[in-house]
Amino acid sequence: MNGTAWDATAWAGLAVNLGVTAATAVTVLLATFAVALRRRLHRIVDIAWGLAFGAVAAVTWLLSAGQGDDGRRLLVTAATVLWGLRLAAHIARRSRGHGEDPRYTALLDKAPGNRTRYALRTVYLGQAALVWLVSLPVQAAAYSPEPLGALAFCGIGLWALGLGFEAVGDHQLARFKADPANRGRIMDRGLWAWTRHPNYFGDSLVWWGLYLFACTAWQPALATLVSPVLMTLLLTVGSGKRLLEKHMEGRPGYAAYAARTSGFLPLPPRRGALPPHGR
Repeated sequence: MNGTAWDATAWAGLAVNLGVTAATAVTVLLATFAVALRRRLHRIVDIAWGLAFGAVAAVTWLLSAGQGDDGRRLLVTAATVLWGLRLAAHIARRSRGHGEDPRYTALLDKAPGNRTRYALRTVYLGQAALVWLVSLPVQAAAYSPEPLGALAFCGIGLWALGLGFEAVGDHQLARFKADPANRGRIMDRGLWAWTRHPNYFGDSLVWWGLYLFACTAWQPALATLVSPVLMTLLLTVGSGKRLLEKHMEGRPGYAAYAARTSGFLPLPPRRGALPPHGR
């Protein structure tokens, strides 16, 4: 971070971009809402989560042409789109053939009044707002005139590590579940032996990495800090880790797994708490 101030042109361009990307996020989630109503399946909103980030990044890249540094614009856009498409594809494969997600069933069962309007307001428009807010570093980075520097390269390294954790963790879990011999068992192998949530941990690293792209001056760095902080909170105490562990806590063997395995940050399994067969 060079500590210099952004000029008025960069702020003006970003201000216009913020309005257009807000409309973009809402459009993607409204289209998803229409498909969900037609299919009577709200879980497809999870697929739209990654796609909405990709759409915001692509629109930002188009709007920022001629304003921000081309290398920074291209790299932050490609990183966001790749992350979003991988996540959307993974969730689509995982969800194929399944009914409604119990999380959405439980949420809508508590709806005060019309379930459809409640789903629109809390699930779809709520996620559109989160997409816009979390993507602030991606939008700000595209308007920075600074060429790629040390922080940007640290950012892409952190992003790559996070994407790797997320993708490998998802792949390991999918293979584990595909084996009939593992039915009813707790996944505690590979990355899952070091953290109970390698995918969520990786997701957090991705967004801290993207945040570093916006740290070309103290003003955008400070203005967009809310984004990686918010994403990390969503993954740990929001709708990610907390809800999943609440769902898993009654499963046989889960208490022992939780006792020996870090809840978020990857750490070696606690000594003396390994399963008898040494998995």
